[in-house]
Amino acid sequence: MNRIITLSPQNFNDYELLDCGSFEKLERFGKYISIRPEPQAVWDRKWSSTEWNKRAHLRFTPTSSSSGKWSHIKESPEQWNISYQLPDASRMIFRLGLTSFKHVGIFPEQAANWDYIFNAVKGLKKSGVANPKVLNLFAYTGGASLAASLAGADVTHVDSIKQVVTWANENAHLSQLSNIRWVVEDALKFVKREHKRGNTYHGIILDPPAFGHGPNGEKWKLEDHINEMVQLVLQLLGGKTHFLILNAYSLGLSSIILENLLLEKAGKHLEIGELYLPSASGYKLPLGVFGRFYIP
Repeated sequence: MNRIITLSPQNFNDYELLDCGSFEKLERFGKYISIRPEPQAVWDRKWSSTEWNKRAHLRFTPTSSSSGKWSHIKESPEQWNISYQLPDASRMIFRLGLTSFKHVGIFPEQAANWDYIFNAVKGLKKSGVANPKVLNLFAYTGGASLAASLAGADVTHVDSIKQVVTWANENAHLSQLSNIRWVVEDALKFVKREHKRGNTYHGIILDPPAFGHGPNGEKWKLEDHINEMVQLVLQLLGGKTHFLILNAYSLGLSSIILENLLLEKAGKHLEIGELYLPSASGYKLPLGVFGRFYIP
C-alpha cells in the first residue's frame, strides 16, 4: 500500500509564506510582500490585519470571479526577478509580474517537485540515457521545464496560452537555457498526436487546471478528461528508466484518485500525497495533491 506523504519546498530563500487565513495569504517574493486571495485558507489568520498591512507592499482585490486588480500599499514594481537554487546549486531565475487573475508567475509549492525532476533527470543520465527527453504539459511559466533543462534534458514545453509560453521563454533566457522546445497547443490534442507519431519520453510532467481552454476553444475539465489524458501519457513513457509527475489543484480532490490512475503502471515506485506551504506564523497551507514515480 502506498503511504500518503506531504511535501513542502526546502531552502527557497526568495519565497516565504508569512501567514494565511480568512481566505487570504501573506507572501514574500524576493523583497516584496503581497496579499492575495486563497480559497483553501478557511481558518482565521494568526497575525492581525494591522500587521498584514504594515508588512505588505501589494494587495490583490477581486473584481469578478476570474479577475481583479492590484494596489500598491508601498512602493513596488510591476515586474521583478527571483531565483530558486536546485540540488547542485544551479539557479532557476523567474520574472514575476502582476496579472489580472491574481497570479504572479510562479507556484512556489512546486519547488518540491522541481528538486524531484532535477534528480530524476540526473538519475536517467547516470543509468545510461545520454539525452533524456522530458515532456511538460500544462507547463505555465516553466518551473518544471527549467529544472529538467538544467539537469541536462531536452524539454518539450506545452501550454495553450501564447503569452504564458512567451513568459516561460523569458525565464529560460534569464536562466541561460536554450534546450527547450516551445509549443502553444491544447495539451490533450498534442498528446494524441504524439501517440500517433510513436514518440516517447523518459519523463513526463502534468500540472492540469481544474478548468481550462485550448487556443482554439477546446474545453478542459479535470474530472472529465484526466483519465483519458493519463492513459495516453503513460503510453508515451519510453525506455526502462523513466519518471512521471501528476499534480492537481482542485478543491476537495483526493490524492487517492491519482493513486488509482497511476498504480498499475508505477506499482511500488508510486508516491502520492499533498503539497503544502509552511507559514512563518505556524500554519500549513495545502495547495494540491500529487502522484509521482521514478522507475530505475
